Amino acid sequence: MKIVIPGGTGQVGTILRRALSAAGHEVVVLTRRPVRAGEVRWDGVTLGPWTAAVDGSDVVINLAGRSVSCRYTPANLQAMMDSRVDSARVVGEAIAAASRPPRVWLQMSTATVYAHRFDAPNDEASGVVGGSEPGVPGYWAYSVEIAKAWERAQEEARTPGTRKVALRSAMVMSPDRGGVFDVLLRLARLGLGGPVAGGAQYLSWIHDLDFVRAVEFLVERSDLSGPVNLAAPAPLPQRAFMRALRAAWGVPVGLPATKWMAELGAFAMRSDTELLLKSRRVVPGRLLEAGFVFDQGEWRGAADDLVRRVRGARRARAGA
Repeated sequence: MKIVIPGGTGQVGTILRRALSAAGHEVVVLTRRPVRAGEVRWDGVTLGPWTAAVDGSDVVINLAGRSVSCRYTPANLQAMMDSRVDSARVVGEAIAAASRPPRVWLQMSTATVYAHRFDAPNDEASGVVGGSEPGVPGYWAYSVEIAKAWERAQEEARTPGTRKVALRSAMVMSPDRGGVFDVLLRLARLGLGGPVAGGAQYLSWIHDLDFVRAVEFLVERSDLSGPVNLAAPAPLPQRAFMRALRAAWGVPVGLPATKWMAELGAFAMRSDTELLLKSRRVVPGRLLEAGFVFDQGEWRGAADDLVRRVRGARRARAGA
């Protein structure tokens, strides 16, 4: 198949590009700064010569959007909104104009669309969309508005010949440098991987290889469209998540952090506390109903696998 990945140079794009290319597919990445073979320039806003890559392709997987690993200033929040909505809109325009449109358009979304809650998991049918929870920072509601606008841009695209799926993804855990697992593992190794603000907030995640398998599953399942949660079936409280990660690496203790300590740490890392404090209890209802089976559905086993791969990569680099 020919697969086009707008915004495919980040962590998730790298995971997909590597796996899909290894599977024998032709992968074209749309990026603002093409440097490798198979990369095509686009600006994520306007139609241009890049649309030729979409015309005649089999699958489009749009991952474009400003990284959430930043301070949530008004300017950065607006950039998150604009980059996601503009890219989804222009991908829709390219598909609509294609003489041979792709048969499926997978659009990245986020599990952040669901409410901050502890009482019950969020699936696609009964999950509570966030934005009005009491006692949380006001800008968390804007994050939900970004997610809703992102999905709406895909929904409103007039692409009757192309099936559309919104990937409400949890955090993708991979051994790659610079990803979320790399950051969490570094904290654990430094002895800082303890409970944050009590650690009761749920953390939803998905193993990188299951993420790839779920994408392939959704490409092939012509009966699935609309929002689909990409998350392992067993989210767990942050304190339990980090305890399992420490055990996988062999770190006996993780210092706890209060809310204000988390705020200082997020500031130092140029990130935001929403990523640490929001309770994301998300489960993959539609994937499970459709018969998808997770290879890494429990965090303890997934953490062991990821740690093993990190250590293997380090040994390989040391021996090179």
